[in-house]
Amino acid sequence: MNYNDDITKIKGVGEKTAKLFQKLNLTQIGDLVNFYPRTYFAYPDAVEELPEDFEGGTISILVRIQKKVFTKHSARMDVTTTQVTLGDTPISLVWFRMPYVRNQLEPGKLVILYGPMKKDNTGYKMEQAAIYTPEQYRTLQSSLQPVYHLTKGLSNQTVKKSVQASLEELSIVDYVPEAFLSKHGFVELPLAYEKIHFPLTMDELGEARRRLVYDEFFDFILRVQLEKAKEEIEYHPIELPVRNLYDKVRWQLPFQLTAGQVDCLEAIERDLLQGDCRQRLIQGDVGSGKTIVAFLAMLRMAENGYQSAIMAPTEVLAAQHYETFREYCELYQVPYPVYLLMGSMSAKEKKEVYAHLASNEICFVIGTHALIQKKVEFHNLGMVITDEQHRFGVKQRMNLSVKGEHPYVLVMSATPIPRTLAMILYGDMQISTIRSAPKDRLPIKNAIIDEANRTKAYQFIAREIQAGHQAYIICPLIEASETTEAENVTEYAKKIERLFAGKATVGVLHGRMTPEEKNTVMHRFAENETNILVSTTVVEVGVNVPNATVMMIENANRFGLAQLHQLRGRVGRGSAQSYCMFIKDKSCKDAKRLEILNGSNDGFEIAAEDLKLRGPGDFYGIRQSGDMNFTIADIYQDADILTMVSEDVGQILSLDPELTSADGALIRTHLKQTEHQIYDNL
Repeated sequence: MNYNDDITKIKGVGEKTAKLFQKLNLTQIGDLVNFYPRTYFAYPDAVEELPEDFEGGTISILVRIQKKVFTKHSARMDVTTTQVTLGDTPISLVWFRMPYVRNQLEPGKLVILYGPMKKDNTGYKMEQAAIYTPEQYRTLQSSLQPVYHLTKGLSNQTVKKSVQASLEELSIVDYVPEAFLSKHGFVELPLAYEKIHFPLTMDELGEARRRLVYDEFFDFILRVQLEKAKEEIEYHPIELPVRNLYDKVRWQLPFQLTAGQVDCLEAIERDLLQGDCRQRLIQGDVGSGKTIVAFLAMLRMAENGYQSAIMAPTEVLAAQHYETFREYCELYQVPYPVYLLMGSMSAKEKKEVYAHLASNEICFVIGTHALIQKKVEFHNLGMVITDEQHRFGVKQRMNLSVKGEHPYVLVMSATPIPRTLAMILYGDMQISTIRSAPKDRLPIKNAIIDEANRTKAYQFIAREIQAGHQAYIICPLIEASETTEAENVTEYAKKIERLFAGKATVGVLHGRMTPEEKNTVMHRFAENETNILVSTTVVEVGVNVPNATVMMIENANRFGLAQLHQLRGRVGRGSAQSYCMFIKDKSCKDAKRLEILNGSNDGFEIAAEDLKLRGPGDFYGIRQSGDMNFTIADIYQDADILTMVSEDVGQILSLDPELTSADGALIRTHLKQTEHQIYDNL
């Protein structure tokens, strides 16, 4: 089997299971082996007596089956029950829809039961416990257990077995030249895949992760450099003789542009007039005013006869830009139409937009991936802007940029990255930075909250809502369990609904929703139809709700600094004072990372501190910051590997630019086989 084979070729994966995997965007075998665990856990020692301070939770117990096991059959479900004694404590055992467990519970048999136990009015009860012999349990204890992201109907055990089967059947070729593997002391690729999913120790996990991080950076940087090498285009200066409307709008702005915004606009103008630079990255902290820079740049092009396009990573963000641009055009009497193009639009709506773009009409168009479909043709595309560009793959950006006669490419990112790393990641672009926020923005007030003060935090949110404002609550990370992300955030939202009953309405947002569902939830929140939005980190990029003044982040100590800063940036976007509360859980022994956020709202300063504080090899989990949308790599945590890869790729391409050597042929084969995973995931 190879990476591109259908997932149904894996032993035990039928059509029904394949459809569940498809909900997680897993359709090919390569998708599955790159579907890394979200966390790991170790089975605890089994106890023979219940701890005195036990109040409920997941536990392992060693018991002997003494009583008869009963299964009650009904049309609704089968319920299997029995009772065991742990020391002197009787425990009721219940399994739903699992009548076959009777075969594992023969009277007199010694077993270990692992699962959640709780106490109610009738005593202790354990539901859906896993059953092991002592020998089986000892084997499980000898290694770390993977925990995967799930969807309803798909169990962790099913994912685990499918991954095991795919690793056994898949032919994994180590494509990185042996000289580099030896130089860096990396494990071989097949072993890295095995140990990232099924490590015996944390050391094994760390070694596997570093190798796979290297590979992910290697793929990304190599693809960027190969695409750059293809560009043998001779660019010419663009004439921009007309600027009356551009100057008029700048003069009419109700605020003064910051120094960073002015510098960006001047750099864009210089690029266009001189013709020696056709790609520029604008790095701007959250709320730094990148959107008005994009509008003014597009207006400059429109006034001189060019069409311009913005590609946003989500429909929510695209629709937001569309409304903002329409407001600007109406407010400043700009005569150019603004069009929206998204996948969820009807065929008739799309056809109308296609006609406008292909005509001689000067216009602005905002869209999602729908902009790079083959049916889209532009008449005179002069500027292409990709927003939150790290959410797009190299090929996706390229597909939009070739829609015109080599248009000027402007990319925007709200992810502050230290310049040394940015030069590696964006080696094919010039970089401009907007550091300061508009003067009308009040600095966000931060607070670190422990469990003892949680009630006060909720009371503060209630007061802000009473004052007419709104709040985000980022759902806590899921512990090692079979709970899916959707179930976790939904259950937490119900708790918030009970707490704020009669005081606030609550919306729920998570990554397993369809784009249409997300759009509906965000629209209701943006229109203040819901007061509190309980969400996973899916809200971290681009969303603009000026009326939201409170961000509360559960288990904040478990996130990377960069991601926490991105989440905080969802508030403080209006004129009212905004607040961010970082809730630290009981496991947090060192709040130094949170103190950095508590003391600064400067994303670039935080990025630099993040780099220094975490350092190479620091293991916070598979992926924390969300930067660049990598699957396993983290540009801060793995900065040493990123630098290493940059040097290695440079050396390989300098000696073998066409990849025609034996080593180069292996690399080319790998890139072709994994194109699906890379371009779909970046």
